[in-house]
Amino acid sequence: MKIMVLGAGAWGTALAISASEQAQRGREVSLWSRDPLQAEAMRTTRVNARYLPEVKLPAGLRVLDGPAEALPAQLVDQDLLIVGTPMAGLRGMLELLRDCRQPVAWLCKGFEHGRQGGDGLLAHEIQAQVAPDLQAGVLSGPSFALEVARAQPTALVAASAHEQVRELLVQAFHSPNLRVYANDDIVGVEVGGAVKNVLAIATGLCDGLDLGLNARAALITRGLAEMTRLGLALGARAETFMGLSGLGDLVLTATGDLSRNRKVGLLLAQGQNLAQAVASLGHVAEGVYSARTVVQRAQHLGVEMPIAQAVVALLDGQMKPAEAVASLMGRDPTQEQ
Repeated sequence: MKIMVLGAGAWGTALAISASEQAQRGREVSLWSRDPLQAEAMRTTRVNARYLPEVKLPAGLRVLDGPAEALPAQLVDQDLLIVGTPMAGLRGMLELLRDCRQPVAWLCKGFEHGRQGGDGLLAHEIQAQVAPDLQAGVLSGPSFALEVARAQPTALVAASAHEQVRELLVQAFHSPNLRVYANDDIVGVEVGGAVKNVLAIATGLCDGLDLGLNARAALITRGLAEMTRLGLALGARAETFMGLSGLGDLVLTATGDLSRNRKVGLLLAQGQNLAQAVASLGHVAEGVYSARTVVQRAQHLGVEMPIAQAVVALLDGQMKPAEAVASLMGRDPTQEQ
């Protein structure tokens, strides 16, 4: 099987490393970078110095580069295409791939920033707009790129409405260290991947203010309820949120020290402003860009998401960290649901 990963960020590189190490299973893997200087450095040093400096690239992993517009001509002999761009770059990449015959899967988690005043879209909704004929899906779940690149045990979800895409993703990436489950609820998988980033900012804030483990547990649990409500309103199945892409990804991102979104909350609790917190990361924290869209879609659907709303108020500078916590604790009593 020939696999090409489009985008040499941390997650794209990690998956390319993982798949390439299964060469004995007939996998030929290429990693494409938009930046020719980055690609040449990776070919020379066999390390992605910016995103995963701790992990060597396998000898069999090919590193390619070139203008994005020339990509379709390079993809004709590939069996599977993996889009490793951030959410902001997905629309443009799918427009380039709209006529591809190969299955396509993306890795990004989040909502696209609302265009022309409209609702921000999930990835599969963008694909339906710009490349409706693609056989497409998402690879998601609780996973830090560094741990996948190091071949530490990880479980992911391959979600698509197309059985062929689900089966191909499992075949491509399932290995002794990476377990891949198939799921046809792409809405639920994508909602989980998007909302958990917003909730991780809230949990980082909680930890940064030293509110204790009781508060962290309450925040994660009530955050899961918010995630599930939004997902059901968008057509997802409730059981998806009890799985890897819901509860699993939420727990990892909300509590793991490698979580960029949690780090944003920690830094805000320490008194940094949003610009300072984001600049210090060096990587994209999707929750910062998705929070407003999550709340907007929830409001349009009549879904209550008080934790996500508090995160938006915090990010917009309308509340200070302690005020955001007080706003949540001061809500009227209600029945758990």
